[in-house]
Amino acid sequence: MSKDDIKIALINADTDAADISAQQLKKLYKFVPIDDADVIVALGGDGFMLHLLHELLELETPIFGMNLGTVGFLLNEFSSENLLRRINNAVPFKMYPLKMETTNINGETTEALAFNEVSLLRETRQTAKIKIFVDGKLRLNELACDGVLLSTPAGSTAYNLSAHGPIIPMKANILALTPISAFRPRRWRGALLSQEVEIRFEVCNPKKRPVSAVADTIEVRNVKKVNIKQTKSAKKILLFDEEHTLEERILNEQFIS
Repeated sequence: MSKDDIKIALINADTDAADISAQQLKKLYKFVPIDDADVIVALGGDGFMLHLLHELLELETPIFGMNLGTVGFLLNEFSSENLLRRINNAVPFKMYPLKMETTNINGETTEALAFNEVSLLRETRQTAKIKIFVDGKLRLNELACDGVLLSTPAGSTAYNLSAHGPIIPMKANILALTPISAFRPRRWRGALLSQEVEIRFEVCNPKKRPVSAVADTIEVRNVKKVNIKQTKSAKKILLFDEEHTLEERILNEQFIS
């Protein structure tokens, strides 16, 4: 794809900074509708990018994000200069989400996708008690905790890191299973698992100790069983500046004191 024939679309978050920057770009470049674009330029923060990944799930168009939020881990630095050159030289990264399937206490089922993590969280003052199965085998009979999460490499520097989970290199092909404020077993710090495994969480006494399941921004309350497996049937491609790829960012995070 040459600099001359690349077609780009522009979408921005509903913030003053993103609006002002979008107007600035529109004066310098020609944009097309999203359905006609080769690349989508997205202006916002990590939350906006995560929302966009879900909203545009059916499109295969790569997304080149520029940060106008706080952290901007999933985006590039904003600049109005050399946009077409940056896009043409960008390094693509394929993101495969986790597929969450839940069953609640009434037997109702819900499916959702997560590019960052799936987390189980207690709904009341009472500690959650959760059984953990890996590929059908019971690995932990009872985790007493505030919650537990399963994170992708891309999400490992988000909630997972805040819960003291490990940072995962992008090419490691593993997932992080991380407890949230574990009470019993107190010394359990989680596990690293192959991306090929299927995880099942079963909530002990879900009516007395209610638990919600969250896939990125989709929450299901009063769950009793949650199955999670990475899916290859859905993917999104993010583009990163060649000198500051997502893999490089995750590597840098491991050396921040």
